Amino acid sequence: MTDDHPAAAGTILVLADSLSFYGPVGGLAADDERIWPNRVGAALGRPVELFARIGWTSRDIWWAITQDPRIWAALPKADVVVLAYGGMDSLPSPLPTALREQIRYVRPAGLRQRVRDAYGWLQPRLSRVGWPMALPPGLTVNYYEKVRASIAHLRPDLPIVVALPPTHASPYYGHAHPGRVPTSSAIERWARSHGLPIVDFYPITAADFTDGPDTMNPDGIHWGLHTHEAVAGLLVPAVRAALTSGDR
Repeated sequence: MTDDHPAAAGTILVLADSLSFYGPVGGLAADDERIWPNRVGAALGRPVELFARIGWTSRDIWWAITQDPRIWAALPKADVVVLAYGGMDSLPSPLPTALREQIRYVRPAGLRQRVRDAYGWLQPRLSRVGWPMALPPGLTVNYYEKVRASIAHLRPDLPIVVALPPTHASPYYGHAHPGRVPTSSAIERWARSHGLPIVDFYPITAADFTDGPDTMNPDGIHWGLHTHEAVAGLLVPAVRAALTSGDR
């Protein structure tokens, strides 16, 4: 028996942080056609599965891979995976990340606000030191490799595209980003060692934060919609080539 109907195209699975879904004034829905994952999907005629949250580092992505059953369900249907995170890893974190994450649990509310205010005052001033980072580059690539190995274990032929971290212009981090170069270099070396295609978000974001700050998010971290469009334009040929290499 033959099937007269062609098989449906598989998905583009995107593992990312909030840069994948935040726009100039706040977060957008995962199906918003203006964010870069959906622009890539529209250009290639593929549905998109986006898994991302605010503040996700490579460690959080690994935890999601191991703990989120939605990702387990999405992987068998994917024709390509895009790893678009690592920017949070590279940010200065002179106060422990665990401290920031625990502020929400402080009680009573008045004390919580005072702790939050103190953290907000210290963070940009100490960020200029540039150390420590949220995650050191060696640990970052360790988590990247865990993610790659887990995907390869389930889908050994599934293509993976790697995006190098962007930059920021955020007063919350004292406009400091000395960790970007060592983190990006470590990710690039790791990706090349596995023959994975690479795209670099840095040039686009560096130019847009410099030339178009009024169209970017006021937090100096997230992007305007024109940046989402430019990033999609960067990714489309890389994802198309990965799909072709996977004979899909």
